[in-house]
Amino acid sequence: QVQLMESGGGLVQAGGSLTISCVASKSIFSYTIMAWYRQAPGKQRDLVARISPSGGTNYADFVKGRFTISRDSAKNTVYLQMNSLEPEDTAVYYCNSVPVRLSWGPGTQVTVSS
Repeated sequence: QVQLMESGGGLVQAGGSLTISCVASKSIFSYTIMAWYRQAPGKQRDLVARISPSGGTNYADFVKGRFTISRDSAKNTVYLQMNSLEPEDTAVYYCNSVPVRLSWGPGTQVTVSS
């Protein structure tokens, strides 16, 4: 069973940048679409960005142009670089597959202050 572990979250001011990471316990990126999701308090979990085995990427409209998803297959790690952060980006960020097939990790909290 694949385990996911997110890290790198923190407190950042609006307009700032942050890069978060997700390590998978097994090598799955060659055949799995991986994605970052986020969940703000009282809201549903939304897909933020995805990366296919071929390296193609897609982004939700609300982060397009600000966030970049990437991966290092040798390290079984997916990254999310977040620029021009806004208070509305405050959420717990999770990684998982598309569609969701893996157990959720603990997530990493990103808080953007105004």
